[in-house]
This record gives sequence, structure tokens and C-alpha cells, in this order.
Amino acid sequence: MEITEVKVFPLRKPDDKLKAFATLVFDGCFVIRDLKVINGNLGLFVAMPSRKLGDGTYEDIVHPINSETRQKIEQAVLEEYERVKEQRGRPSFRKQDSESASTTLSLSSSVKQDTRGDDQSLSAGEIELPQSR
Repeated sequence: MEITEVKVFPLRKPDDKLKAFATLVFDGCFVIRDLKVINGNLGLFVAMPSRKLGDGTYEDIVHPINSETRQKIEQAVLEEYERVKEQRGRPSFRKQDSESASTTLSLSSSVKQDTRGDDQSLSAGEIELPQSR
């Protein structure tokens, strides 16, 4: 399974630990939304989508089952985060080069604006998620 698209949506609050949300597409047919780019004690890392449990802890909804896949996801998301950050926060699509096995990404023609808004005040430990029905 290959990462075929990466979208990063930086937040505009530079002092927050939560720096961005990301979306990944695998093989052009499977999407994972709401990955988080977080500035932790040891630098930036990617947190998987999670939900809040009844006891107040969080549990990942999806996650890689081996370290190689986790590293590929983190590398692709963080490279795109840095690239988007250099472009002043304009999110964009990045597509995997189908002729290369590396995680080198090339720009797609589609560009979408951040729909999360500027007025979010979330930090890594205070993310409120909707309850499951």
C-alpha cells in the first residue's frame, strides 16, 4: 500500500502544540483524515486520529501496525507540513511519484483552502471529539 496523496492544513496559532491537521490517501482509494502534526518535547510528530473514551483517555481509531509504515506516514506528512508552511499556510495536494518507491512527493494541480478556520484554540491534550453514536 502506497501513500498517493498528502494534504496538510496548518493552524494559524503559532504558540499551540497542535500545528496542523493532515489527510492521507492510500493507493488512490482509501482516505484517513484528522491526523495531527504536534510539536512535542522532542520535536514534531504525527498523531493518528483518535476518540475520547469514557474515562477521559484517548484511543487511536486507525494506526499503522509496524514501525516502517509509521515512519513512511510521518515522513510524508512532516515533509508536506514543512513545504506548506514555507508557502505561508496554503494547503495543497501532493501525489506520490508512481515510478519511485521513495516518499518523494510531486505537486498536484488541485489546491484547497483551510476549512478549519482561524479561531480554533486546540492544544494536543485538549482536543474534543464528537461522541460515537
